[in-house]
Amino acid sequence: MRLITWNINSLRLRLGLLERIVADYHPDLICLQETKVSDPFFPLDACRALGFDHIAFHGMKSYNGVAILSRRPLHRIRTHSWYGKDDCRHLSAELDDGTAVHCLYVPAGGDLPDPDANPKFAHKLGFLRELTAWAQTELDPGRPAILAGDFNIAPLPTDVWSHRALLDVVSHTPIEVATLDALRASVPLLDAMRHFVPESEKLYTWWSYRSPDWTRNDRGRRLDHIWVTPVLQDRLRSIHVARAVRAWPQPSDHVPVLLDFDP
Repeated sequence: MRLITWNINSLRLRLGLLERIVADYHPDLICLQETKVSDPFFPLDACRALGFDHIAFHGMKSYNGVAILSRRPLHRIRTHSWYGKDDCRHLSAELDDGTAVHCLYVPAGGDLPDPDANPKFAHKLGFLRELTAWAQTELDPGRPAILAGDFNIAPLPTDVWSHRALLDVVSHTPIEVATLDALRASVPLLDAMRHFVPESEKLYTWWSYRSPDWTRNDRGRRLDHIWVTPVLQDRLRSIHVARAVRAWPQPSDHVPVLLDFDP
């Protein structure tokens, strides 16, 4: 089975790119973030035409939004809200074999890494801490679960182009990394990408639109993640970062991440 997670940065704007991704990579399950479309206007027919008869979505106009597209039935579809905000960042469903799939879009956190001076950064940390408390009680290490999405944090020094330059930049600050590590350790959860790619190797999923030539300077960050409960570890088969998609016309600044696993 193949899962793709992708911050599409506007589903309706990049529906053509989604069609191409489906044609090129043949996923069975897609987790989308930043769909930027309210539920009444979700392009349901267009997504079903791609072969996904089972679709869950939770969106709002212009901002945020998450969706799960599946070739297999989805059960127990639920939305989750954290830090007192119903801002469409967490959607979950179960596959027919009982595997829980959580599509997550963690807040970016603004520009200033100070929760006292920056409400957006406080929101990010609060979101993760409440999610951690929930995971400790709701996620069972012995039951299959996948958390996939844009976590907006690059935790390892090799997840950014320069560890030293980005230590004070939101997405790689020590407090964010520690907060994300606490979430992963709470179950615990396995970082599926680093299960296949050694921590010593650079690994990116995002390149800024501000970069004049992203391929040349390669100043990326690994903001997109796939985590699984321990019971799935032996069923993981491969991981792939679809870097080529960043060079397609009108791309998202994020690229899809593919996980192959045995259902």
